[in-house]
Amino acid sequence: MKRIYFSIFAAFFFCSLALAQNSFLAPPKGWHLLDHDSAGYFGISLHKAYDFIKTKKLQPRKVVVAVIDSGIDTAHEDLKPILWINKKEIPGNGIDDDNNGYIDDVHGWNFVGGRDGRNVKENSLEAVRLYHKFKSKYGAVPPDENAVKPEQKEEIELYKKVQQKLLGDINPAEIFLYKRLLTTFKKGDSTIQRELDKEEYTCADLETYYPTNKDAKKSKKLLQELCVANKGDEISNKELVEHLQKDISKADALDVAPRDFRKEIVQDDENDINDRYYGNNDLMAATATHGTHCSGIIAAVRNNDIGIQGIADNVSIMMVRAVPDGDEHDKDVANSIRYAVDNGAQIISMSFGKGFSPQKHWVDDAVRYAESKGVLLIHAAGNDSKNTDSTENYPCAKYLDGKIATNWIEVGASGDLANGGYTAYFSNYGKKTVDVFAPGVNIYSTLPGGNKYGNESGTSMACPVVAGTAALIWGYYPSLSASQVKYVIEKSVQAPDMEVKIPGTDKTAPMSDLCKTGGIINAYRAVKLASTLHAEHKQPYKNKTQKEVLPKPKLKKAVKG
Repeated sequence: MKRIYFSIFAAFFFCSLALAQNSFLAPPKGWHLLDHDSAGYFGISLHKAYDFIKTKKLQPRKVVVAVIDSGIDTAHEDLKPILWINKKEIPGNGIDDDNNGYIDDVHGWNFVGGRDGRNVKENSLEAVRLYHKFKSKYGAVPPDENAVKPEQKEEIELYKKVQQKLLGDINPAEIFLYKRLLTTFKKGDSTIQRELDKEEYTCADLETYYPTNKDAKKSKKLLQELCVANKGDEISNKELVEHLQKDISKADALDVAPRDFRKEIVQDDENDINDRYYGNNDLMAATATHGTHCSGIIAAVRNNDIGIQGIADNVSIMMVRAVPDGDEHDKDVANSIRYAVDNGAQIISMSFGKGFSPQKHWVDDAVRYAESKGVLLIHAAGNDSKNTDSTENYPCAKYLDGKIATNWIEVGASGDLANGGYTAYFSNYGKKTVDVFAPGVNIYSTLPGGNKYGNESGTSMACPVVAGTAALIWGYYPSLSASQVKYVIEKSVQAPDMEVKIPGTDKTAPMSDLCKTGGIINAYRAVKLASTLHAEHKQPYKNKTQKEVLPKPKLKKAVKG
């Protein structure tokens, strides 16, 4: 998910800051597709990749990419033609026609919805959920590990880590400031909305707006300073309010247990991983911004003279909704991976993450299942400017037994000198845990709500850049295995010719210190390398769809609420 940084301008309330201007030129829309040598921007050289493919006179096969995310705008002009269609399911008849346990799953499935049609829109943080679970069991102060039963020691250790994480993240003075900032901003926000005749506006909308109301002036200045701090002009008033409220709520949550939105709506057995057949088929669910943007990066219709061009040209996007506004649940992640694999996905794009994974063994089992079926998993490294070699970020390629998944690519976010540097200031990194970097700053893609488009930044955007590149490779070189596609992407990276900034600092280092491969993905170099590989089998790869033997209800008609 996109992260907005406040610390750079937090002193606004107490002192008047001169409004800084960006010293760099904004890159063009779609810069992430460009070639560094010919266009001057450190994109993935996509056009050169297609030119190379044309010389080979290859015909692509269809690649199914599952996007585990927040939802998707199924009516968007640039996405509707490329949605995965479950041809065995008759839309809207309330019957599980293909007998896979999911009724009317025409374009995918929503694991955070109820059978009555309601959907989980917001959720608490995993750390907060664990904190209150252990607090109710052991009290506000974790007991000594030697004073509990042997089987409880692991819980106590986790409780201490959770408590340390939450208390360490919360700065009372900062939260106090955020509350005052929120109050100040809201005073002028209503005036700006009225005078612009917009409920939601961005810094770009404020460029030609000159308020006379003093509260509106303060609110305008605050939002503009935020945009400067975050190196862009697409942050909106609603995003500012939401992020301030989220940090404030996180602090308040230590005193009051969070509401269990998921349990109220989904009503499955959260403690039983084999209770898999829950949810609904509503893929919009009023939270589709993130998933719509990621899906467009991968496969928005190419060469249709509208909107944008996705990376891969012969893709079907399967949406699997598991990510509300807040931390996802391990059970939903595990079942989403299994659903995608069982229904024919060859690539799974996962732009989400969290600091704790209490049922990681469920997710590990699902990753191993995908691995056994030859499915490639691509995951965003996170937006905390942290080194994931020493800071947990889940899900991850490392299993509980210490082994590493062979079908996993972990992705950090890169940028360009035109938008702040070759590494995104917010990106997580790790010489041992992050595989590659890919463009993730000011990425222009599809947005929901009427065929809209806009910029978003995050490792959430870098992840689908890699997923789209993987789909492009696999589409034209279908004899490759998942591990070979991973090899091709990682072996063909392009390293900047200078040291790069270590995210979140002013220090520099070789990119080889920030990820395993030491470079940024390049589609042109990747397809050239793919063309030289000779896979054992020349027939197009077909994903296996055999399902494990698990209890499944005999559902035939939808339950109406």
